[in-house]
Parts: sequence; C-alpha cells; structure tokens
Amino acid sequence: MLEKFLSKKRAEMINKLIPLSHRKGRILDIGCGNFSFFLINTNFREKYGIDKMITDDKKEKNMFIKKYDIEKEGLKFFENNYFDTVTMLAVFEHLDPILLLGAIKEVKRVLKPEGVFILTTPAPWSNAILQILAKLKMINPDMIKEHKILYSIEDISAILSEAGFLKEYITFGNFELFMNNWSMAVNK
Repeated sequence: MLEKFLSKKRAEMINKLIPLSHRKGRILDIGCGNFSFFLINTNFREKYGIDKMITDDKKEKNMFIKKYDIEKEGLKFFENNYFDTVTMLAVFEHLDPILLLGAIKEVKRVLKPEGVFILTTPAPWSNAILQILAKLKMINPDMIKEHKILYSIEDISAILSEAGFLKEYITFGNFELFMNNWSMAVNK
C-alpha cells in the first residue's frame, strides 16, 4: 500500500542529490527490482540496472536491466571508471554483511573519478515501526524479513571508508520523517 508512495519519494530525493553534470553519462542502479521505478523516473544518457530477483533481462532505448547478483559476482562485467553515478536504494541492508565490503569496493571501481555513489537505508531506530507496517501489510513483509542489519550513519561511513571512499567526500542526510538515511560518496 505504501510502497509505491515510498518509492516515489525515494526517487525524488535521490534525483535531487545527483549532480546535473552526471546526467549526460551513465547510471547503475543496484537492486533496481523488476519494475525499475527509479531508473524509469531519472534522466541519464544510459541507464543500467541489476537485481538478483529480476525474472528477465530487458533492453529498452537507453535502459538495460540484467538479472545479476552483486554479492556473488561483483560487477566484473563493467569496466573500471564506467559510471558517473551508482545508486543502491533500500538494498544495503539486504546484503550479507560479510560480502558487503567487497560489493562496495566494486562500486568504487566502476565509478568514474568525481562519480557519485548514493545509497539509502532505513535508520536503525525505525525497525519497530517497519515491523508494525509489515504486519499490517502496508509494506512488503518479506522485504523486511530480508533485512540483515540496519546500519547507522557511523557504520555506513566506516564501510564506505574501508572500501576506499574518503571520509571528507561522504555526506549524509535523512528523509521520510527521519526513518530513512541517505549517504553520498564522491569518488576521489
């Protein structure tokens, strides 16, 4: 019930963070989903999406969607410095914590210099509210059950830094009544 609304709000928030200059290039949305709502609602010269849950690969105009598991395969089929922007919207918390650092190192590898990595994740304190909303079937209960860890801003900063992003080029914010955090790291 709320998911379409939340996806729309998340897309609006992230679109505000993406530098205009990047829109002439390529974006990769990791965990784009079958419908690829964010990619459909963002403007880039080339748009790529990957998700391990996609049923069929798709190619439309300037958008390429592929069934792919970043935890198992990294991003090996993309060249170094290929993307201007990489997003991971409501995905970070679903990845295996043991494999997360390797996935983020791959994100850094495929980002161009000055490229941006933007992620969103629920704030740790919001877990009780998410559980209630899931029980009421206002949000997908299966997605909430798949959460491995809800990361604090400090945790995210540490992971991004360990992956090679410089702390002075990592920014944070929140949205949806502080229930979700966003993080943006510039590849320096």
